[in-house]
Amino acid sequence: MADADDIEGVSIRVRGLVQGVGFRPHVWRIARELGLTGDVLNDAEGVLIRAFGPRAALDALLAAIADRAPPLARILRIETAPLNGPAPDTFRIVESGAGDVTTGIVPDAATCPACLADIRDPENRRYRYAFTNCTHCGPRLSIVRAIPYDRATTSMAAFEMCPACRAEYEDPADRRFHAQPNACPVCGPRLWLEGADGAALSLRGARDEIEVAARLIRDGAIVAIKGIGGFHLACDAANEDAVARLRARKRRSGKPLALMGRDVAMVARYADIAPPERAALESAAAPIVLLSRSADAPPLASGIAPGQTTLGFMLPYTPLHHLLMEALPGPVVLTSGNVSDEPQCIANDEARERLSGIERPAPQDGKSASTFTRIALADAFLMHDRDIVNRLDDSVVRLAAGRVRTIRRARGLAPAPVSLPLFQGAPAVLAMGAELKSTFCLASGGRAIVSQHIGDLEDASTHADYRANLALYERLFRFAPNIVAVDTHPDYHATRLGEALAAERGLPISRVLHHHAHVAAVMAEHGVPLDAPPVLGIALDGLGMGDDVSDQPALESPHLNAGKSIDNKGERSDAFQRTHRPLWGGEFLVADYRACRRVASFAPVPLIGGAKAMREPWRNLLAHLHVAFGWDEATANFGDLPILRRLAAKPVAPALQMMARGVNAPPASSAGRLFDAVAAALGICFDEATYEGQAAVELEALAASVWRHDFGHWPIAARELPSRGMGEGRGPIRLGWGELWQAVLDDLARGAPPAIIAARFHVFLADTVADNARSLARRDGLGRIVLCGGVFHNRLLLEGVVERLAGDFEVLAPALFPAGDGAISLGQAVIAAARAILASPR
Repeated sequence: MADADDIEGVSIRVRGLVQGVGFRPHVWRIARELGLTGDVLNDAEGVLIRAFGPRAALDALLAAIADRAPPLARILRIETAPLNGPAPDTFRIVESGAGDVTTGIVPDAATCPACLADIRDPENRRYRYAFTNCTHCGPRLSIVRAIPYDRATTSMAAFEMCPACRAEYEDPADRRFHAQPNACPVCGPRLWLEGADGAALSLRGARDEIEVAARLIRDGAIVAIKGIGGFHLACDAANEDAVARLRARKRRSGKPLALMGRDVAMVARYADIAPPERAALESAAAPIVLLSRSADAPPLASGIAPGQTTLGFMLPYTPLHHLLMEALPGPVVLTSGNVSDEPQCIANDEARERLSGIERPAPQDGKSASTFTRIALADAFLMHDRDIVNRLDDSVVRLAAGRVRTIRRARGLAPAPVSLPLFQGAPAVLAMGAELKSTFCLASGGRAIVSQHIGDLEDASTHADYRANLALYERLFRFAPNIVAVDTHPDYHATRLGEALAAERGLPISRVLHHHAHVAAVMAEHGVPLDAPPVLGIALDGLGMGDDVSDQPALESPHLNAGKSIDNKGERSDAFQRTHRPLWGGEFLVADYRACRRVASFAPVPLIGGAKAMREPWRNLLAHLHVAFGWDEATANFGDLPILRRLAAKPVAPALQMMARGVNAPPASSAGRLFDAVAAALGICFDEATYEGQAAVELEALAASVWRHDFGHWPIAARELPSRGMGEGRGPIRLGWGELWQAVLDDLARGAPPAIIAARFHVFLADTVADNARSLARRDGLGRIVLCGGVFHNRLLLEGVVERLAGDFEVLAPALFPAGDGAISLGQAVIAAARAILASPR
């Protein structure tokens, strides 16, 4: 026993995701091991520890808190202060304190090894129980309705714990102490299996419903499986017919399908796995990891990932998935339970309605359909009676430029906060995000909480899901915004909703440029200080609203604007210029958190047909060739090329007229449409892209197929086109693509393989972006370069630009948040907060 004079007291405040993860019993066990006395409790700010003992033991406790935190805990800060008063006799766990909520909800977590051992042990009372969990794993966000995170505020409230589970729940020495979803076969949720007609299916001698579901999958059926965040559709990944039926029923013609393998060994039979990728697969988040196909992999159905060199694999992340995969000889397709572009089903009745029968036109005698038939999307349903409160898609990640980088942030990753300590004291900001791949963000108290991926708000059901999630998050975090931040695009659904909320609540609106938000999101992720010097942001994506009209120079082509006058400010004299702001997508911005200045951009090229240009890549090819050469010159010099003959068969004359008159052909500096155009030139998705980014993804895959070979390069640099009328020669530099298209067509004329041309294009673009970035950064004395925008999900481009710049600059690229629009809300939030700080009196 230590002498009383040697006893000291310390108050330890632990902030972050530290509730509902076994943090208090973890501290209790360590404190008892060290002979300390005091207590530990949850309160509105996180976990509070009051400990007494010798200084060495207190230091050991602090070290253990930081180094040996429970698996799901995410510590943001640890603060200490001296504690006076008499030392108690024991160390105990006390009830939670009151106050406003500033803690968070932990993301759902994959089954831990201890629970996995439980379900595999025939002597364990949870043997083969599909809902086994503890404080180290299991559902969190997917089941919670309100704060505080107690069983009564989750969908587990419907299941009263049996005495055995209650004893575990109340024992600090048990890993299920205060595990809110704790359950067993006696008292917890149950599984059942039913057919597409709703009738229960017989077990037919199997041990349970999971074995029957596995048997159905082996026999070629499509089974709808209710998981943690929604329903999935599962089938045998090696069964050509089953995969083809799944695609037809989902109306998903080209987009890759996700796969689940039993374990890393199974996945390694089909894909190459680097150590960081293995770590991601086996992490508590258990995301889909995009992996390179193995050269000698066993066959999978050709419809899994057409046009791809990668496979998206995940490992089982619930006991149900583990038990299912143990009964199957190979991987399964596990794709979201929905028709394409609709939200994933989460409720049993919803799944029965939407997945058991899809109305399709039934042609009669080769004529137009006059009747409809119902086609079952799923042949059977593996259901359970625990409600999914919050829809969660599977997260998607990819290894690029030495780090695992998030492409879609959802199950397992959201809603973990990002710390913004330098924004402490800023007004609370609700940021509404973008139109596609939408998220929203709640920022206050020196942290930002970004929602899970919700989807594209053009879909009515996704828009409803967005609104429901927004209301839920405001309840969960008791969040009352002072400012609403929105994109400058007036027609985004998120912008309109933000405007309506601001008007309803009497709040100011902060309007944020789309590409400025991209840059700021990466700055926030990397902890760039609020008062840091500006960065050079390179934002490459599909489209986003640009700055005011005067910043949109004339198209640099004598083949456009026929019959239209362009004044020396580059402003169009037609109605388009009076009513539209410029469309950006290939931008170089000098930016800090408060403002940005456009210093260079890709040369604008018309979007023939407006939104149609995003779905039909031939339109972008025609526009690029016409801007580069003029259509007549292109056909005169290269008209014998098959791709030009194919293009000439399209409605070229009206398209040329649209561009000349500026009618439904808005100019855009889009990097995404440049990729579409090059892909179309190589015959990729020439007529139609069936999902966003398909042409670019398949172009990257084609380049990757020869990436390790000596494919040469185009020894040219993009032409710099000075913009006109921007004042004292300081307007944005324009990067034109005439030399690029000359090289592409020359290579086609020489018969170069498409894969070689695709690879050369990636090298050319990386050279162009990096060379211009270096020149601009040195000109303006900038030491940091930020890479952002959805085009940087392209691994070859990202790695190429990073490799060319990293030796001379600090290069920041997103990893925790997507490069694309899934991070826009974070950028909007920090920009609005920074503006508010700047405007506040000092």
